[in-house]
Amino acid sequence: MISVIIPALNAAATLGACLAAVREADEILVIDGGSVDATAALAEAAGARLLGSARGRGTQLAAGAAASKGDWLLFLHADTRLAPGWRESAERHIARHADRAACFRLRLDAGEWQARLIEAGVALRVKLLALPYGDQGLLISRALYEAVGGHRPLPLMEDVDLVRRIGRARLARLGVDAVTSPRRWRSDGWLRRSGRNLLCLLLYRFGMNAERLARLYG
Repeated sequence: MISVIIPALNAAATLGACLAAVREADEILVIDGGSVDATAALAEAAGARLLGSARGRGTQLAAGAAASKGDWLLFLHADTRLAPGWRESAERHIARHADRAACFRLRLDAGEWQARLIEAGVALRVKLLALPYGDQGLLISRALYEAVGGHRPLPLMEDVDLVRRIGRARLARLGVDAVTSPRRWRSDGWLRRSGRNLLCLLLYRFGMNAERLARLYG
């Protein structure tokens, strides 16, 4: 049984497509951090379980994991939609690598050349550093999730924090796209947003706390 867990905050613009793409899941939970738009209505219309939570992605993800019923958990951002074939790919991974987590392949929903460059950089980062971000989704067994301590209540870098505890040897890559909104890159500038993401990662690795990083990230 695969439970899809989606943290959301004023995500009405993208949540519908995200939910439609994972309708094959056994269970879908939307963990709302206090939205004032149509997020809750969209979740309920799609048949997802809607739960309220204190705001903060790490807190919301942990709440979703605790409330879910699946023996496998799939954490997914509300502005990401998985490409067709995700369920088959997930089931193959579960059958062959029950002791490993897995991420999907990032693709930005944009035609600009900058998007292809960013995708290539992310693929290289995952290959060399085994460091996917949350917008690539994360499939993990409940047993492994609990063994490494689950999500910590961080407002940012909750994905990096968890993946580092999982470790390179227990992380696989799936050959299915996680198609993600390019909104932040387009609004902030392709190079500026990518540079800010990299800066946040470096500052986190050198010890800056997640609350300060969240203010920097914007």
